[in-house]
Amino acid sequence: MADIQKFIDEIKGMTVLELNQLVKALEEEFGVSAAAPVAVAAPGAAAAAPVEEVEEKTEFNVVLKDFGAKKIDVIKVVRAFTGLGLVEAKKAVEEGGVLKENVPKEEAEKIVADLKAAGANAVME
Repeated sequence: MADIQKFIDEIKGMTVLELNQLVKALEEEFGVSAAAPVAVAAPGAAAAAPVEEVEEKTEFNVVLKDFGAKKIDVIKVVRAFTGLGLVEAKKAVEEGGVLKENVPKEEAEKIVADLKAAGANAVME
């Protein structure tokens, strides 16, 4: 056991380049590969395995990260899609964060595009 511990201590002291050379030498010496094994499924096994469906997100929140240099243009866009008054829209733009919740994907993409066109930094989450 003491010999194994000495070997481990020796490996700990090696540089990455030396470790790489050691791995290559071991691969050549023993005719093996250090690559991770790849599982190969038997024919027909894929059909038997249940496929988990990933539910695609259909509703998004529109989040304003930053209103940019054209604050007035961004306020106009926010008023257009929220129906807020001028004061409320201005406050929403200044505070940032979620501007509209649970919006269908297409609508959220349009809102984000309009906000970006006005100079804002907005995302869908």
